[in-house]
Amino acid sequence: MSRRQITYSSHPNHRARMAHAQGEKQFRTYDTSHIRPKKSKAPMVVGIVLVLVLGAALIWGISKFLGGLGGGADYSAQGSEVVVASSTTVTIPSGATAKDVASTLEASGISTADVALGRAKELGVSDSFQAGTYYFPSGYTLDQVLNAIATGDVGGVTLTIPEGYTVSQIASAVETATEGAISAQDFLDQAKASNYAASYDFLADAANDSLEGFLFPKTYVISPTATADSLIVMMLDQFKTETAGLDLTSQGLSLYEAVTMASVVEREAFPTEGYENERELVAGVFYNRMNQGMPLQSDATMMYVTGGEVTAEDLQTESPYNSYLNAGLPPTPICSPSLASLQAVASPADTDYLYFFLVENGEESYHAFSTTYEEHQAAIDTYNKTYGS
Repeated sequence: MSRRQITYSSHPNHRARMAHAQGEKQFRTYDTSHIRPKKSKAPMVVGIVLVLVLGAALIWGISKFLGGLGGGADYSAQGSEVVVASSTTVTIPSGATAKDVASTLEASGISTADVALGRAKELGVSDSFQAGTYYFPSGYTLDQVLNAIATGDVGGVTLTIPEGYTVSQIASAVETATEGAISAQDFLDQAKASNYAASYDFLADAANDSLEGFLFPKTYVISPTATADSLIVMMLDQFKTETAGLDLTSQGLSLYEAVTMASVVEREAFPTEGYENERELVAGVFYNRMNQGMPLQSDATMMYVTGGEVTAEDLQTESPYNSYLNAGLPPTPICSPSLASLQAVASPADTDYLYFFLVENGEESYHAFSTTYEEHQAAIDTYNKTYGS
């Protein structure tokens, strides 16, 4: 039977315990780094990256939240900057949002859209913008522009030129709007085609040195320091802008003749709701009559001479504006036509109509159109029987 080997651990006597402790102490002093497994730095790097990403996301989220509240970037410094180098007008359409207004200001060269919108939010006016045509004098700051739109302060003076006004009527409207600062006579004295023909090609054929037909009807906001000359330039510029994409010579007329016809159409056709195409029909009748060598026979052309209602005697009076006695168009436009009438002359209705007359039944006004004279007379008789002569 073999002898069993006794170990320190089996007999933990004093000597064994001392030997064990001494060995353990010596083991701790050994350099074991070369045999120990190396720890990876990847977890620490990943952790740092995650912290940075989360921090950036948090900052971005807070920035977006504050930006939505009108915070974020500080636009207060831009608010006091002069943004209107020279006086200008800006039109804010009905229903425009704050972003729409900001975009309009950018398109007008006043401010970038983001700065305008940011400053409007800082001022607390982004929900208060009002529609209108605003006059901004030179030297205006961004804050002044934004506050004006928010309060509806259009600035300057409002001048309304209705469609179908003559130069004389426009002159009177100018005197009224400016409270006499520009008299009607001052305006008429300045309103000569020769004063502007060099700058506007469409005035090359203007007869009688007249601007009749070219002072575009519109509501303008004008400077308190406006002059007759500056107003006329504004209206001529508007005519140029409105007709830029319109081929007024498409039907064989010169541009001046087309404006002249449009002015007659304007005074003849004043459609009520449901008769919006009357201008095209009236223009078509005039083209048809001219193509057949027939006179226009428009009372409106003689009204330009009489300034009011036309009598049977007036229609027998010799005048270049008497379209009963003279074939073709009158020598000049007889008023400032609307864009709708200009468009009608460029694209008239294609019909065989040669006649029309005004129908008024107490509720609406419109024209009855006929191809032959007999049909025209029959329509008149029916109207007289129905509504009385």
